[in-house]
Amino acid sequence: MTFTLNINGKPQQADVDADTPLLWVLRDTLGFVGTKYGCGVAACGACTVHVDGQPMRSCSIPVESVGSSPITTIEGIGASAVGRKVQAAWTELGVAQCGYCQSGQIMSAPALLTAAPQPRGARLRRLREGSGPDRGRGRAGGLVLRPGLRVRDDPRCRPAQA
Repeated sequence: MTFTLNINGKPQQADVDADTPLLWVLRDTLGFVGTKYGCGVAACGACTVHVDGQPMRSCSIPVESVGSSPITTIEGIGASAVGRKVQAAWTELGVAQCGYCQSGQIMSAPALLTAAPQPRGARLRRLREGSGPDRGRGRAGGLVLRPGLRVRDDPRCRPAQA
């Protein structure tokens, strides 16, 4: 079946089965490889994209359920003001670790900051817990957001020294 998807503001056509996870349509069919496969059960966040402006785990969304909703991938997040700020802070503060789950983290942060420009407490913890496995230590994510869009690498989540 052919689906026309609105990805990063442009129509994209994909001829796939209706129950194909959006992740595989994005990566394998359309070439948006910034969105990563992590766990396949919507737990780690590496596959996060925005659907109608909301962060969604693309590994668990059948392509047929997206309809004409706008989809934003990591390749397109810089088109929004908040997305650009998150990307700039990410680079400026050297948040990168291994890089595998970063697309999911970067995709989750703008959605949080749009909903709560000064996030605190539980909202920050939920973002961090769902931002991918830190393979160096087996902990969830290395992302901490501070009020005012400060992003820094949490030293507790750095890979253990050998």
